[in-house]
Amino acid sequence: MAIYLKRGATAQAKADRDRSVRDTVEGILADIETRGDDAVRDLSIKFDKWDRDSYRLTPTEIQDCIDQLSGQDLKDIEFAQTQVRNFAQIQRDSMKDVEVETLPGVVLGHKNLPLNAAGCYVPGGKYPLLASAHMSVITAKVAGVPRVVTCAPPFNGKPAPAIVAAQAMAGADEIYCLGGIQAVAAMGIGTQSIAPVDILVGPGNAFVAEAKRQLFGRVGIDLFAGPTETLVIADEIGCDGELAATDLLGQAEHGPDSPAILLTTSEKLARETMAEIDRLLQILPTAEIARKAWDAYGEVIVAENDEEMVRIADEIASEHVQVMTRDPDYFLNNMTNYGALFLGNRTNVSYGDKVIGTNHTLPTKKAARYTGGLWVGKFLKTCTYQRVLTDEASAMIGEYCSRLCALEGFAGHGEQANIRVRRFGHRDVPYAGRAEPLVAAE
Repeated sequence: MAIYLKRGATAQAKADRDRSVRDTVEGILADIETRGDDAVRDLSIKFDKWDRDSYRLTPTEIQDCIDQLSGQDLKDIEFAQTQVRNFAQIQRDSMKDVEVETLPGVVLGHKNLPLNAAGCYVPGGKYPLLASAHMSVITAKVAGVPRVVTCAPPFNGKPAPAIVAAQAMAGADEIYCLGGIQAVAAMGIGTQSIAPVDILVGPGNAFVAEAKRQLFGRVGIDLFAGPTETLVIADEIGCDGELAATDLLGQAEHGPDSPAILLTTSEKLARETMAEIDRLLQILPTAEIARKAWDAYGEVIVAENDEEMVRIADEIASEHVQVMTRDPDYFLNNMTNYGALFLGNRTNVSYGDKVIGTNHTLPTKKAARYTGGLWVGKFLKTCTYQRVLTDEASAMIGEYCSRLCALEGFAGHGEQANIRVRRFGHRDVPYAGRAEPLVAAE
């Protein structure tokens, strides 16, 4: 039986917060749908103190942002983007178009078709999270999306140079300096100046995530990416208190509602980690935010064994799962619900967030039970087709189809089959509704 040394916010508290966010977003989306650019401008002024004639950056403005970065900055961005592009290309190459003759004269196939337009949200209100530009824009471009639109909020009252540079270097076709609900709505609904997209992708705060949720159906979305979550699974052989505490607070600094959970078989390690967290919160530059997240959403769980840790971890279904135990592969082979795994103490979530090459847009709020993270396949539609090559094949399939349609009572569907049996099978098949349905061939 697991012991909880620290618990996070209750389910009711989370539900109350979600309800408030939901109501706010619903009203804003309705306003933008009605007033378009005027509503977007009002919201940008209200929330970001940001106004200009056009929120789309010009080529000159984009180049000016690039010029503000050092040569090393640009090399570092290029290195990270190369890793993301390489892995996305590997994923794309694994997805093959198929065409096969399943029966004599019957050919079935599918094609992987890129979407026509993608909208990529890049968070940047608190921190200029340029890595999100790599993860969304590059992945869309590798998939073959011809129009990629990006939105990122202003940072310190102007476009964030690093974000703009990353968006441009990744290959974005339209770059807007817009944040929050208004950015997501402008891309998803469309305004007088921004053409709508087919899919919305990228992480964001609770309001951005809720806006994507409410727009789902009108457009596609990658997944429900809410506040960052991290789960550290550790034992005394693979980890120590300082390492566990550092990795928990390293993700808690994302925001005051970011869950950070330690799951371990060692009560000694658990208590050492809690003590280290208290120590680090005295010196961490982002401690003000990390402390709020740890106080409200931090948890420490002591399990009996690895098997129980797998069960608890799958119930949590965390976005990031960092495994620092004597046998990390045990968790790779047995866990089923997670956004991404980070195996062994030589890696960590920050590597995945920034540079290693896997995508950092991952499922939260238990969505890992039914989806993985953003990948090249999210920007592709797998669409099927069929062709029938011979009269004999059409008549044969038609006979089966006619009888199955009769079982369902679909006379019109049945006649689609019957007319082809008459024409291509040279059989005297009655018209739908005039006689008994086609009987099995002798």
